[in-house]
Amino acid sequence: MQLNKNSCSVLIRCFNEEKFIGKLLTGIMKQTIKDLEIIIVDSGSTDATLSVASQFPVKILSIQSEGFSFGRALNIGCRAVSNEIIVFASAHVYPIYNDWLELMINPFQKNEVGLVYGKQRGNNLTKYSELQVFKKWFPNSNQSSENNLFCNNANAAIRKSIWDKINYDEELTGLEDLDWAKKISKKGYKIIYAKDAGIIHVHEETYSQIRNRYKREAIAFKFIYPSESFSFISFIWMFFSNTISDYYHSIHDE
Repeated sequence: MQLNKNSCSVLIRCFNEEKFIGKLLTGIMKQTIKDLEIIIVDSGSTDATLSVASQFPVKILSIQSEGFSFGRALNIGCRAVSNEIIVFASAHVYPIYNDWLELMINPFQKNEVGLVYGKQRGNNLTKYSELQVFKKWFPNSNQSSENNLFCNNANAAIRKSIWDKINYDEELTGLEDLDWAKKISKKGYKIIYAKDAGIIHVHEETYSQIRNRYKREAIAFKFIYPSESFSFISFIWMFFSNTISDYYHSIHDE
């Protein structure tokens, strides 16, 4: 598929995102890139998500929540796109600037670039521990990431021609983006971090939801990196240390 630096497809996975998806879609419509398609893969939303999304020029693909996996939702969406560059965005993010898509697409003018990921920042709803993660893994300087595969599909872009050969793993419980990055890196493609292509990432999670996310990602991490020493004890320690840190800072910030 031919690369057009002035067009892209935006792929959004969602489930019950009525509070945030409108702000994301409004931000997309204000982008300097106008030749785009927006595809939403919804996994059984029961709130007003689809009603809000339908007010914008989007294509909605629905999948059953029973058969959901993050990789499967991505693969279904990727099959439906018509552009070479696919930009992924979580339904609970929104762009900081109007040239976000342009900055995500630009690095692909180099043929060896297979994946680009952009900066993420939080807002007043973001827990302290996650703010520290954003600062550590999404710094204020550009970098090539062959040795640092912390790309994240909340704000990332890929070539469809590469995805045609390497689909996302539909069996993983999480971290399908890191798994894909690892695979294409082994094929010789470059992974680029675009510091100026920033979004605000809003997580309104309960501690129960955070615990479940950590558990899913810990299971996936062991599958992707079997030689790494990440145990169940490590998962428990990471969850509780971050929880205590969040609680401490929430008290002192009041």
